[in-house]
Amino acid sequence: MFRISQYMQELVNPAPLVERRSPPGPVVIWNLIRRCNLTCKHCYSISADIDFKGELNTEEVFTVMDDLKSYGVPVLILSGGEPLLRPDIFDISRRAKDMGFYVGLSSNGTLINADNINAIADIGYDYVGISIDGNQKTHDLFRRKDGAFEASMAGIRLCRDRDIKVGLRFTMTEDNAVELPDMLQLMTDEGVNKFYLSHLNYAGRGNRNRDSDVQLNITRHAMDLLFETALLDAQRGNALEFVTGNNDADGVYLLQWVRQHYPEKADHIEAKLRQWGGNSSGVNIANIDNLGEVHPDTFWWHYDLGNVRRRPFSEIWMDTSDPIMAGLKAVPRLIKGRCGECRYFNICGGNTRVRAMQLTGDPWAEDPACYLTDAEIRHINRADVSDMPACRTRVL
Repeated sequence: MFRISQYMQELVNPAPLVERRSPPGPVVIWNLIRRCNLTCKHCYSISADIDFKGELNTEEVFTVMDDLKSYGVPVLILSGGEPLLRPDIFDISRRAKDMGFYVGLSSNGTLINADNINAIADIGYDYVGISIDGNQKTHDLFRRKDGAFEASMAGIRLCRDRDIKVGLRFTMTEDNAVELPDMLQLMTDEGVNKFYLSHLNYAGRGNRNRDSDVQLNITRHAMDLLFETALLDAQRGNALEFVTGNNDADGVYLLQWVRQHYPEKADHIEAKLRQWGGNSSGVNIANIDNLGEVHPDTFWWHYDLGNVRRRPFSEIWMDTSDPIMAGLKAVPRLIKGRCGECRYFNICGGNTRVRAMQLTGDPWAEDPACYLTDAEIRHINRADVSDMPACRTRVL
């Protein structure tokens, strides 16, 4: 996850660079159930409104939670499918909170209603993320269900009105990118705390629909708009959050944007970005699916590292005998092509490996969704920066 607002705060109120502390364990995104009441076009888990056999039961989930806690995992993101379809979701959530985890709920929002909002509020989720794919017509088309937009928005409002931190998640494709300004306005109009733009990653139904991935210039325009919006919010002294996911080239593009607009702050931002380090799949991000299989992140469902029914997560996660885990944990990662030759490799870390795997069969090939030009990332002297293409400014 790339935290745009954090860097905009650095432009407004720069903080001294301090030694980076590695997190005690990875953030675990846990797909507790594969069943979903929707069949979204970009679903990475290819969920459906049916029961899937072999899912972890409550006691098995609790056993895994004990191991995660002892291993130092700080954050659990409870996801699906649609996690609210799992009968024991509140038992799991309550136990996770009692154990001291930061607990997020990742939902499509359609099942949050007057019957369960009190239970959701009582759990004390640290964050509830709800996906919105565009305006009503677009969202219902993406979600393949009439009325999905209104139901999801009703869920957002219920959370907001109960003072639950709620975020709007927007997966951007070529089909809905033009509606990004509307989504940012919706965030403002509805009093939402957080906006998360997810670049389309190639997994599940998202892999089938990768021909709809946004073209490079559309991505750049979208990032310009997000940067401007987040900076304005920081200048106003607000505390909204703007983040992106699934394309670590965002960090490099931000640096170039800063060089164009705030050149006197560029060295400071570059130091902060290098400290961030980019992609952390297989290191600080982990996934457990509904059957207990462990993956480097949620988009690696085609690649199993081990099953928590047979081996503790802590043991699986430290095991670098697996070639993918060895490669992801290598410092630096050995990436081929323009990624490996990029002068900003230690900012983005080679970006998302699963896209390279899906398109080339080689997880260490260059990322096909990097939207930076060869001129922007080639090894050059600082004096040559003025020759680089200017970052574009708006508008979708």
